[in-house]
Amino acid sequence: MPETTPPKDESQLIDLYEHPGHLLRRAQQISVSIFHDETGGIITPVQYAILRMLSNHPGIDQVSLSGLVAIDTSTGATVCARLEEKGLLVREVIPHNRRQRALRITQAGEALLEELIPGLQRLRKRILAPLDEAEQQQFMLLLDKLVHENNPQSRAPLARLRDQDCQED
Repeated sequence: MPETTPPKDESQLIDLYEHPGHLLRRAQQISVSIFHDETGGIITPVQYAILRMLSNHPGIDQVSLSGLVAIDTSTGATVCARLEEKGLLVREVIPHNRRQRALRITQAGEALLEELIPGLQRLRKRILAPLDEAEQQQFMLLLDKLVHENNPQSRAPLARLRDQDCQED
């Protein structure tokens, strides 16, 4: 089989900083660092995502919630257990399926979400600050497209609820 060489203008990916995955990993590191700066380290970004989604879907089961946050179910169960220990959510056995837990955010959890809003607004501004307003909009559109189109490639793909799928299509 003949060896094909890429066009001269195509990157050989010799420079680490040409790898999209590396840059995405660095962007995630920066995002988490700023998240902790702005929230005082009270909760992690994944714990925040769980609480935010749970606030929108009270009574959801752990498996469905993990899908909405795009984390594997074992991680979701561990995170929910930690949040329960902190008094931010409660887990209740589902009567018709005793293996699953229905989740509800507590008043303390709702209060925490409210308390975090100013810090999360600063977080967004800090992350996007290097970009002008038009670039920020374009970046968010492209990042959303990148994540949405590559969702099937994930080890923990985003799984939307059926009633949400109907409303968004």
